[in-house]
Amino acid sequence: MEPFDRALRRRRHADARLVEADFLFEHIADELRARGAAAAPTARDVLDLGGPAPVWPGAARVALAPGHADVVADEDRLPFADASFDLVVSAAGLASVSDLPGALVQARRVLRPGGLFLACFAGGMTLAELRADLIAAESGLTGGAAARTAPMVEAQAAAGLLARAGFTMPVSDVERLTVRYRSLAALFDDLTAMGARSPLASRAPLRRDVLAATAANFAARADADGKTVVTVELLHLAGRAPGGDDGFERLKAVL
Repeated sequence: MEPFDRALRRRRHADARLVEADFLFEHIADELRARGAAAAPTARDVLDLGGPAPVWPGAARVALAPGHADVVADEDRLPFADASFDLVVSAAGLASVSDLPGALVQARRVLRPGGLFLACFAGGMTLAELRADLIAAESGLTGGAAARTAPMVEAQAAAGLLARAGFTMPVSDVERLTVRYRSLAALFDDLTAMGARSPLASRAPLRRDVLAATAANFAARADADGKTVVTVELLHLAGRAPGGDDGFERLKAVL
């Protein structure tokens, strides 16, 4: 069984209301645009791969749901010919791909020799505090904890995934942000608006008492102003398709 439900993942994106919580996506998009402009200044054919909204003006757009998309497809099932693009960018879309190694292979396949791949998505430390709150609540009430949060890529594994997908000069770096919320409900509202609620294929029902205890644990960690910190870890990935001008100095300069 695949770890993520493809149909549910599409619904999450279709139901997203990014305008209500676009601060994280806009941060990711700005960074990707800056890195792409610096490392691939002559790129003409660009593929904007997945994510909840367009990130690169004028690019061909692949998305999970209709609207603002040229092609509706999963990132690991790209319907493009080999060597079609100079640049592939992916903003906040790869964290919940069932076959991430396959998606990276697809990205490398559609790049021309020397073409650049840039991506940013949530890493393994994202919402670590919330996971701890939930585990403590559920284990305290039931004696155990079900798998409820999506598996995420650890920072140290990211560059290795690129290398195994056939990219040259694979590079990854980590950015950690903190966001503060008045309540657990407010955090859930933002995750829904971002299209970032978990699309796990196997999900156990969450009991109301466990949810209430999780909210209490979350609130107990609040600062003096009543807001609670959560961590967002962003993984930035970059790599070149083999062949062509390697552009090493340009790639190194932006990572």
